[in-house]
Amino acid sequence: MSSAKLRLAARLAAVVALAALTAGCFQPMYAEHRDGSPDLRDKLATVDVPPVDKPNASREARVGVAIRNALAFKLYGNATGAPPLYRLVLRFTTTRSSLMIDVNTGLPTSENYGIDAQYNLVEIATNKSLMTGSTFSRVSYDMPGSYQRFARSRAFRDAEDRAADEIAENINTRLAAYFTAGT
Repeated sequence: MSSAKLRLAARLAAVVALAALTAGCFQPMYAEHRDGSPDLRDKLATVDVPPVDKPNASREARVGVAIRNALAFKLYGNATGAPPLYRLVLRFTTTRSSLMIDVNTGLPTSENYGIDAQYNLVEIATNKSLMTGSTFSRVSYDMPGSYQRFARSRAFRDAEDRAADEIAENINTRLAAYFTAGT
């Protein structure tokens, strides 16, 4: 056997040995714990998501409900969770900007919709802030011809829903990381 093949075999053996040593370090994030401690799903179910404080019947109130519903589904799998130990305070602002304008009509043909959200995880028993963070979402959508008002309105609403779902996903991921790693 040549020395090049021996070096390659030695390197492969070292990689396999390192992989074997670290194989026991990995634990899936959503795995159940055998020691009786609460798993991640149980911890996420104890997060209360109160309604977002926005004026009633406003577009932002509808977006706040969409974020809250998407987050509740991601945290609990349904509308309610376990008795709450934590409260997630959520604030957000929205933006809308035109990307392209039709030169003939002067109307936008493509727009961006954005949500900038700030959240704070508070322990209910002590009213102590455990974690704060911010996230954002930007989605673009096409606006059909100037005579299709319903299609324009529906495109905007769909963009709001996609952005709200993305915000909920980002917050859920951050909460899962916090409850798993403690930071």
